[in-house]
Amino acid sequence: MPERAENEKIKKAEPEYHLSDFLESHPPNQVSRISKLAQKEYRSEYGGWVDEFIAPQIQLHCSSESCNGERFFRYVDQNKPVITSGDFSFFYATYRCYNCLKEEKTFSLAAKMDSTFSETGECYKFGELPNFGPPTPSRLIKLIGPDRDEFLKGRRCENQGLGVGAFIYYRRVVENQKNRILSEIIKVSEKIGASQEQIKTLKDATEETQFSTALKNAKDAIPESLLINGHSPLLLLHSALSEGIHALSDEECLDIASSVRVVLAELSDRLSQALKDEAALAKALGTLMSYKK
Repeated sequence: MPERAENEKIKKAEPEYHLSDFLESHPPNQVSRISKLAQKEYRSEYGGWVDEFIAPQIQLHCSSESCNGERFFRYVDQNKPVITSGDFSFFYATYRCYNCLKEEKTFSLAAKMDSTFSETGECYKFGELPNFGPPTPSRLIKLIGPDRDEFLKGRRCENQGLGVGAFIYYRRVVENQKNRILSEIIKVSEKIGASQEQIKTLKDATEETQFSTALKNAKDAIPESLLINGHSPLLLLHSALSEGIHALSDEECLDIASSVRVVLAELSDRLSQALKDEAALAKALGTLMSYKK
């Protein structure tokens, strides 16, 4: 009896989430307590009242051409899954974008109620399709080029909380594409008129075979427009990826891997914007020069 009371105390102490938050924001492979998991509905095929999955409206990124942003998704099936208080019920929950009516997201779930008189329960997410997590920006995919598949493997590891795997994949991508990243930085440096010394430093870094040395040597030659909150993205990447993986816990690897992805995404964004701004300026100058008398 005391053991049961202690279990109940632990259960109550666990945080409870809204089902919409769980579906939108929680990665797969973990069980969460849900404050309102089901509601009572009369189902003739069951011969009475049952606990029916509430299937709330959720907000997700829709990647269709007509949306390409956050949109409302709604549950598509007429009959919602029935959840019991004994064992876990296993089911798929498919949602469709309410704007374009094309893009879908399917969750693989297991759920059970605390009791037949409760709206609360537990829900486990096995996975989802498309995969969990924000979409990878096209600019970042373009920056890493040939290592797109390796990067996406790292992204899947990150989404599943596999820190060591994500760290290894991301480090491999940055090491393999060191020269591609540096070449884009050189392109921006030349466009904005950086000093020849800075450009030479960056070009010398592409000749350096040691990944760590190359990033370290090039860290101070980055154009100001590419700095992230005043910090060189190459220095940030060098600091993160020079860590010995065997000295880190899986949680620490996951934290570093996530940070590497964010810095890479921000760098790709700034590179794209810098080249775009320069192209726009060149076009404006050309237009104005054509009217010069």
